[in-house]
Amino acid sequence: MPGNGYGAPGRNFGEEGGRLTYGAYLRLPTLLDQQVLESDPPARDELLFITIHQVYELWFKLLLHELGEIRRAMIDDEVWLARHLFRRVHAVERVLVDQIPVLETMTPQDFEAFREKLAPASGFQSVQFREMEFLSGHKDPGFLKRFRGLTDDERERLDRRLAEPTLWDAFVTLLRGRGLAAGDDDEIRESLVTVAHDRERYDDLWQLSEDLLTHDEMAALWRQRHVQMVERQIGTKSGTGGSTGAPYLRSRLDLRYYPLLWELRTLL
Repeated sequence: MPGNGYGAPGRNFGEEGGRLTYGAYLRLPTLLDQQVLESDPPARDELLFITIHQVYELWFKLLLHELGEIRRAMIDDEVWLARHLFRRVHAVERVLVDQIPVLETMTPQDFEAFREKLAPASGFQSVQFREMEFLSGHKDPGFLKRFRGLTDDERERLDRRLAEPTLWDAFVTLLRGRGLAAGDDDEIRESLVTVAHDRERYDDLWQLSEDLLTHDEMAALWRQRHVQMVERQIGTKSGTGGSTGAPYLRSRLDLRYYPLLWELRTLL
């Protein structure tokens, strides 16, 4: 007889299934054991600081996965899938920005209570964040030279990101696949203008280019809010990793992954 959902034979959902618990599936005992404070006695806000940054790294992991799928989808001309995944990416990127006010509930005095324990650790050393930048289109080989604390695995991952195609490379490949010239920047500019003016024929490419631009814009917004948060916490003090702190972060505010898409506005 068909199961009625109340302990019927063959049912694997609910407590009667007994095969896997919520905590076991999410590895919660291991996950919740990773927030280890360095301060002694424990500083009140160090748990907040650690939790926020660990959550960032989890989001970075998801973004790397989704951006990799977007790159593959563009190369394979699966524009519908790339656009679907970009909606997810943009939603996560908004969460990244929205997490900053949570961190800003920590006062500069509370941060100073444990800040010295961080040195020489720094957000500058986030390998996943650099992977996202490399994948998005901003490849900086100098990072591998400036950061000497990389493990062999981390260095290998970054070397691989430097060697593999970026999201922009995949988009240019897609343009060529649609018969549009994309041999150099001048040809790409002309093709982008063609796409923008012939929406009846190329609307999916136009919308995809807008998705790329939103990704670029959200990254810029995060950098802007991040530097404001740093200035609010430590002013112009040097960073724990040895950088100039806020001045270094401000020097990156004009970074753009896709300058040709921004230039396109002037050409229309």
